[in-house]
Amino acid sequence: MLSLGGGGAKSTKPSFVSYVTPEEIKSEKEPPKKERHPDLLPGEVIFCSADPVLKHTQDDLSQRGIFGTLLCTNFRVSFVSDETPLEDMTQHFKNKLYGENDIPLMCVDNIYGVYDEKKKLMTKGMLKNKCPSKMIIHCKDLRVFQFCLTYTKEEDAKKIFQGIAHHCLEPKSLKCVFAFSYAVSRSPEVQRSQRTVMFNSKEDWTQEMKRTKANLRIVTENENFEFSMRLPKFFIIPAAVTDEDISKFPGKGLPVWCWSHHSGCALFKASTLPVPQEDGLMQGYMERMLHAVAHTHLYSLKLEDLSETLPTVQDIQQSYNKFKQFFLIDNSTDFWVSDVKWFSSLENTGWLDIIRQCLQKAVEVVECLEKENTNVLITEEEGTDLCCVISSLVQIMLDPHFRTLTGFQGLVQKEWVAGCHAFLDRCNHLYQKDKECQSPSPVFLLFLECVWQLIQQHSPAFQFSETYLTVLSDSIHVPIFSTFLFNSAYQRESTMKAESQHLQRGPLNCPAVWDWSVQFDCKAQELFINPLYADKLKQDKVIRKVPRAKHQRQLSLPSSAFKTPPKKGFFKDETESLKKMLRVKRISRWMASPDSPAAATREFYEAWQRRPLDYHGLLLPCLDGPAVRLWMQRYLRWIPEVQILGGGSVAITSKLAELLSQVQDLRRELDLRSCWETEAESLQLRPGPLALARTSLRLSSSFPFASNRNWTFKPAIPTSLLQSLMVTDKLASQEDETNEVISLV
Repeated sequence: MLSLGGGGAKSTKPSFVSYVTPEEIKSEKEPPKKERHPDLLPGEVIFCSADPVLKHTQDDLSQRGIFGTLLCTNFRVSFVSDETPLEDMTQHFKNKLYGENDIPLMCVDNIYGVYDEKKKLMTKGMLKNKCPSKMIIHCKDLRVFQFCLTYTKEEDAKKIFQGIAHHCLEPKSLKCVFAFSYAVSRSPEVQRSQRTVMFNSKEDWTQEMKRTKANLRIVTENENFEFSMRLPKFFIIPAAVTDEDISKFPGKGLPVWCWSHHSGCALFKASTLPVPQEDGLMQGYMERMLHAVAHTHLYSLKLEDLSETLPTVQDIQQSYNKFKQFFLIDNSTDFWVSDVKWFSSLENTGWLDIIRQCLQKAVEVVECLEKENTNVLITEEEGTDLCCVISSLVQIMLDPHFRTLTGFQGLVQKEWVAGCHAFLDRCNHLYQKDKECQSPSPVFLLFLECVWQLIQQHSPAFQFSETYLTVLSDSIHVPIFSTFLFNSAYQRESTMKAESQHLQRGPLNCPAVWDWSVQFDCKAQELFINPLYADKLKQDKVIRKVPRAKHQRQLSLPSSAFKTPPKKGFFKDETESLKKMLRVKRISRWMASPDSPAAATREFYEAWQRRPLDYHGLLLPCLDGPAVRLWMQRYLRWIPEVQILGGGSVAITSKLAELLSQVQDLRRELDLRSCWETEAESLQLRPGPLALARTSLRLSSSFPFASNRNWTFKPAIPTSLLQSLMVTDKLASQEDETNEVISLV
């Protein structure tokens, strides 16, 4: 463990590593040391290094820190301590690719230089200026690093500062990303366990259609991207869409299938065409697409233009930029200053409200599919941003398959990767500022935020844990995986093919992020599983005790909330007249009703809430103000002042897992006494992944992140701030006393 004691006295115990202050540096010359560097990954090359560099802690009053070597490679910025690592300092959740003192180049958000105790944001034109005395790095995973260059040779300090700034912030080519060097050098390893459906073949899409009982048409003619580079190699469309319509406008306005409800209606998404004026060709094309979707089930359709009802990607980016500043803490004083109006400041950024709006819109779409049995077509300009968010949330709420680990990963592959979300531009992996690129925006993170809200409210419905979501959000900025590296399926295939030809070798072995063995061992991966997940087997056993309807997905709503199924003669007698009526209506008639959807959605939610909750049925979020919460594990895990030692959500989950394990033991004993050994084996719960947490001496609310840090000290509020707070508190108490006197009189 690390000693954080004050006074500058060095520990005499060999099992402690002592921090040092600048005053404690010995003036005498030390013998030359052997250069230290981290274990390099296949294809990793060191660009520059500097030694000695002082890595500061967040305690700005004492300026404590550790001396070591600062390096920049083609994969990461790495700090290697001069102190010898101790055997007892084991990390229970260690990433194989990078350590706690490593920053993947793609994970660097901003770099600041400190000149004469003034902090300045580094830009391209400032790199040739005087080397700063301190370099502060803000990361996209919200870590903050402070490196003091005062004790480094001026030439080395300038070289490492300019090298890090250049490789982290300068615009670069896609071919320069470390993933390609890694793919060339690594030995191929195939992950055999728990295969994730990648949706890169006709068979994957065909199987998904069979699973959801969809009766649609799979398009294979775009396998070589002949129809459109905007669309995936394989996709599904309404049967009424012709080949001529597919090729008419390359990928624009084409309704692409997302998911089918068991009643027969389906969810589609599409990019929007320019607003038609006198263009009869475009007008006719749009009408044919809408009618094709309506033909899918009962000739019904609701058209939802997300660009009119949800924030733009630019609004999302601006809101998140404000939001993240409250967690990028340089020192303790900054934290306590922001703590005074912390909650109101977070709310004013609008980020939590955007999460609420996306969940609200998803519930509205769910209502159309589940209650009204109506086909839904969601649209936006490109059809690859908010369409992906809403379609994915709808499927998670309606389909329990997507709440399992492999099901969720398949959903991301289907809606985001194969659905051509522009990860490269939206995540700003290349730091491009050209107008040709799409503007950066954390759209995928917004989706993960919404999923986290659902997990918090309905934890037993999800097989994966919040730790899994946090790790997935971190993996977006690790330049190893092909999953989050490209803007489209066409860019992925063409780039990989070009690089293979350039290197004169076979296909590159670029791993997908779902191969978790690349980052974590099996013991660490156990923390991805939710120990409180209600297995389908156990759920069925509970359901059998009470008579229920056949369709489990409708259990959450009263029977009066659903339409009466049409009689067999309905199609024969009424369909033609419906078609005639709808053909004469303008496209605007398909649009959503201008009436307030909030009241209707509220009624839909309350009707669902009155029914017994089925964790393998329909799942809806509560959207009241306090219900939308802060994702504490992701945003607060690196801030010592907010850690709850021995407490927090991890302690609650750990205790519940322990109780669950005891219940399992009792149940198994009862079953064995009843000679039901076979059934007892089937009822065994998974080994509690938090058993590790229960025995850990470093258990805190940040677990399993930063688990090797010693945060046993009591956070101290700066004296000046504490005095001001005490004055405010005294004034408030005086007002209360005055009010009491008045009320007594």
